[in-house]
Amino acid sequence: MDGLTRRDEREQEATPSPEGAGGGPGHDDGPEDPDRFDFDAVFAPGDYLHFYGQTLTPERSAREVALIRTLLNLRPGDEVLDLACGHGRLAVPMAELGMRVTGLDRSEGFLALSRQAAAERGVAVEFVRGDMRRLPWRDRFDGVYNVFTSFGYFRDEENEQVLEQVARALKPGGRFLLETQHRDFLLRHMVPYSVIERGDDFLIDAHSFDPARGRFYTRRTVIRGGTVRRARFFVRLYTPPEMAALLGRAGMEVVGFYDESGAPLSPDSRRMVVVARRPR
Repeated sequence: MDGLTRRDEREQEATPSPEGAGGGPGHDDGPEDPDRFDFDAVFAPGDYLHFYGQTLTPERSAREVALIRTLLNLRPGDEVLDLACGHGRLAVPMAELGMRVTGLDRSEGFLALSRQAAAERGVAVEFVRGDMRRLPWRDRFDGVYNVFTSFGYFRDEENEQVLEQVARALKPGGRFLLETQHRDFLLRHMVPYSVIERGDDFLIDAHSFDPARGRFYTRRTVIRGGTVRRARFFVRLYTPPEMAALLGRAGMEVVGFYDESGAPLSPDSRRMVVVARRPR
């Protein structure tokens, strides 16, 4: 969700996963619910790729795959899980490098695009529809990664449950990489509104932060093709000490905190990357 800071609003990001509609076109009905997350509306593949696709270039994906591969110490033949794989923009090139990749996502629409991309590029990837809070694997993966602010969508106990599931899915000694917003940087550069414009179409986000809950709330309005759609969602933003504690309770030990280039995390880092390991 890069779209929450002062850099060029036309090059902002969101968080990848699911599809559909919430509340109906042009409506944002019902009382305020702090746990409301309109997954299907926020992650509708058509709108998502229309507004964010221009920023998700092959060159960017290649850089991200290289960083993930380095920090997870991956080698050809390793079993890897892309957790919240979206439309497969990282899972497919990871498979091209020789990893045995599984991608999990909630959205059947995104998974269909992922399967199409893998088929077009001639690689085998196992794409699975599922819920990251209930993973079906145990002791399987050499590495798991969750990127592009795809963590923090649930209540605190459920977010912790996700990490517990990751720990169980890893082989002993396996590594987990989580990439998300760096809370300290985000709050210093926070703006109340952000806008992405694509021709006559607009994606408008109104932002607020609840320090008591540690949540960044967004009210989204999409104006596209003469229709208006509204949705609400949030992301739970953790500080590095909070994240380290969560990972420890889930059964993993922190290897290190980094920025989006792989350098050590600093107060000026825009993104936060944490790498943890399941003990042998």
